Amino acid sequence: MLFGDVTKKGKLLIYTRQPEEEAYGPGLAHSVHLAYSPDGKYFTPLNRNYGVLFASATIHQPDTLVPMGLKAPYLFRTAEGEFGIVAVRILQDGSPDPESRGKILLWASRDLIHFTEKGLVDLGIGEYVLRCSCEYDPALRQYRIRWQSETGAYYENLLKSLGEPFSVSAAAAGSPLPTEPAGGAFCGLSDILPGNMVEVDASFGERLCLRMCPLENVSLQAPETVYASSPEELAEITASAFYTDGSSVQKRVEWDASSVDFTKPGAYRAAGKAIQKEFPFPLAKGYADPDILKWEGNYYFLATNDNVNDIGLFVRGASTVEGLFTEEAHANEVILLDVNEEKDFIQTFWAPEFHVIGGRLYILFAVGGKKWSPQCHMMRLREGGSILCPEDWEEPVRVCRADGRPLAGENNDITLDMTHFTAGGRDYLAWSYRKWIGKPEDSGSMIYIAATNPEAPWNLTSEPVLLTRPLFGWENHRGTINNEGPNAFIAGDTVYLTYSGGASGGYSYVIGMLTAKTGSDLLDPKSWVKNNAPVFSYTAEVSGPGHNSFYADEDGNLMITFHAEESYVIDGGPRCTGIRRVHFDIEGTPRFDMTPEQDLNPALADVETTVLVSKRN
Repeated sequence: MLFGDVTKKGKLLIYTRQPEEEAYGPGLAHSVHLAYSPDGKYFTPLNRNYGVLFASATIHQPDTLVPMGLKAPYLFRTAEGEFGIVAVRILQDGSPDPESRGKILLWASRDLIHFTEKGLVDLGIGEYVLRCSCEYDPALRQYRIRWQSETGAYYENLLKSLGEPFSVSAAAAGSPLPTEPAGGAFCGLSDILPGNMVEVDASFGERLCLRMCPLENVSLQAPETVYASSPEELAEITASAFYTDGSSVQKRVEWDASSVDFTKPGAYRAAGKAIQKEFPFPLAKGYADPDILKWEGNYYFLATNDNVNDIGLFVRGASTVEGLFTEEAHANEVILLDVNEEKDFIQTFWAPEFHVIGGRLYILFAVGGKKWSPQCHMMRLREGGSILCPEDWEEPVRVCRADGRPLAGENNDITLDMTHFTAGGRDYLAWSYRKWIGKPEDSGSMIYIAATNPEAPWNLTSEPVLLTRPLFGWENHRGTINNEGPNAFIAGDTVYLTYSGGASGGYSYVIGMLTAKTGSDLLDPKSWVKNNAPVFSYTAEVSGPGHNSFYADEDGNLMITFHAEESYVIDGGPRCTGIRRVHFDIEGTPRFDMTPEQDLNPALADVETTVLVSKRN
């Protein structure tokens, strides 16, 4: 059963967008979008007017993707009161898909956040479908599909079950479909291709808005009274920041203790201001694929250094994260691994990451030789060595399969962006792999996973397993065909594996996510759930966020480090480092898109409390 206040209703609108080649290309526009209205008049676009559901690409021989889009989506209620969506599958550029002639795509969803693709429904007539609808008929206990063909003819089919798309009747002559409104003027949205509207309980619509719109800090509460016997004890008192969905997080407070006499028992009123670390964007211009490590009391920063055309591994250190991005830290940057023709380390020193594996510190990175072909390597810090001393790092080794063979073949195959994580007491490596790059058979970059031994992590202990490839339009936008930059963290009993898709260096670069339970078989792709839409896309503040990593700050907050563009660009421009706090919403889902102002509203930062000073023993 769906939750909701049955006394109040709202409207959900389904639609696609008009492609804008320089702002929102066809790979993004030809997807399902949703908007909600409490009154059926003014609609709020969900997910910042970005697609929430994308058609999967098809795979052709030898192993290449044909990107797909969709048009004319239709939203309906299922027999159980949940949701279904039907749409016409098209090629990503908007032209008809020959494989979808006489067929429509079908999805089911319990909450319009998670979607299950049921596949193509073959309507039995070899004509292209222009538009379609689907409704459950309780009298027949079947779904009635109505559709219009390219010739203008109308047909009707009955479908027994959404879980069995093949259980469809032969097509019969049907009646005309209702005319859908043109444009978006009726709902306050421009440049859209509207589908139908469905009535929903207002509480469901409001909850969907909270889940698919940016969260904001709406209140800040300090304890009414606290016990403290010193300024240091008072400094430990935090305030609770609450957000639009009801979630909260603790914020440090700078308390003014001047009104409190800690030598004399009593009750004193004290004022304070909630604070959080804010990292202006950009932090480091021309530094992509950033990674931050806390090690033995200091912080260290690695990145792909675009400023010197990716040549060498550069590291900087400081006592604070802020200190990593000062002019002094930049000036004192150390080259840990430089060009070395003898070792065939010549180009593409890409995506370095620090990882502690089996108690030892490693840097995982990709590097190429005279032939352009970056491959995954790792090097280990010597026992007792200093991160900032190149001589304290052991010789880099190439990551290999269990039998000693390289990860990549010889067909212009590349491996890069390797990361490590531990879950369920087992160590894993995940990386990006691409076959036939630069050729018509280009497979696109794909994320693989394998188990490894922490005592010798450069050798896999299992066969590589494909986790994800760029099937959706946001991952394969304008021919980018990207799944790259995996990075993982664990919260509760869930492994969150983020990765990037789209054009690294353009507005379409975004962060996607896979999730799995820590106790599941992480080498089984069925254990993982892939988000159909990105979890962090371009905003008014940053363009093209992607290739991220995570670290915990001094207060225990999970922080995301990423690269993005300074301005809204199609391609090109320096990739720059940014940092934000990861917020966990009311359902425990990580949110990566809050701006500093949304995280802590400056207008709410002032707080007060009563300090109770007890008689000292």
